[in-house]
Amino acid sequence: MSENGNIIELADIYKSFGSQQVLKGINLGIPKGQTTVIIGRSGGGKSVMLKHMIGLIKPDQGQVMVDGEDIVRMGDHQLNEVRRRFGMLFQEAALFDSMTVMDNVAFPLREHTNLSEKQVREKVSEKLAMVGLPGVEHKMPSELSGGMRKRVGLARAIALEPEIILYDEPTTGLDPPLSAAINRLIADTQEKLGVTSVVISHDIEGAYLVGQNIAMLYQGKIIAQGTPDQIRDSSDEVVQQFIHGRPEGPIEVI
Repeated sequence: MSENGNIIELADIYKSFGSQQVLKGINLGIPKGQTTVIIGRSGGGKSVMLKHMIGLIKPDQGQVMVDGEDIVRMGDHQLNEVRRRFGMLFQEAALFDSMTVMDNVAFPLREHTNLSEKQVREKVSEKLAMVGLPGVEHKMPSELSGGMRKRVGLARAIALEPEIILYDEPTTGLDPPLSAAINRLIADTQEKLGVTSVVISHDIEGAYLVGQNIAMLYQGKIIAQGTPDQIRDSSDEVVQQFIHGRPEGPIEVI
């Protein structure tokens, strides 16, 4: 961890895909043991930034520091060791449709541990109970609602008891009550496990509820970062337009 208490630091990150420059000098610190929510426009690079944190994407320029080590310079073996400290909940939960819930959640345990099958099953049941889904081990993903699939995805993400959990738009496609339930689950998971969480979200009210820190990405850069109160009170016109959902302002609505 860095001297300022950040477990992850993105320093001067640039990333382009062909002629499209997505990240244009990102500087962002993620405090250890807290939840940081990253907000911003659709297609603005939030998920790209998240994937840099776990080494799924490498920057064209810059450093990605995890606990003081630059993962950009790491080889595959060393990077895989760092990734074991992470859990990730993908946008659509990314469950294996041909596997039961049990086998989906057990997948990382079977891949990365030497636990017996009995221990694996016990661990899966424990994690499912933690996300409010006891007794669904034998269901198939197709039998689950969208909210249940997200919960199973989270159970899989925490199966290896990671230090850091990354959430890629966890409430996208969910109705307001389900979104509120997922936001509560994120807050409860952070509190119970003491993990560091990074959440990509369009849900401003949810961001205020789960985040101790909020950062806004706009035009490839972090333009604001602070507590929910600091973001609410920001004097930046872009931030105010975005958090209040106004059509008029410096953000062009096309």
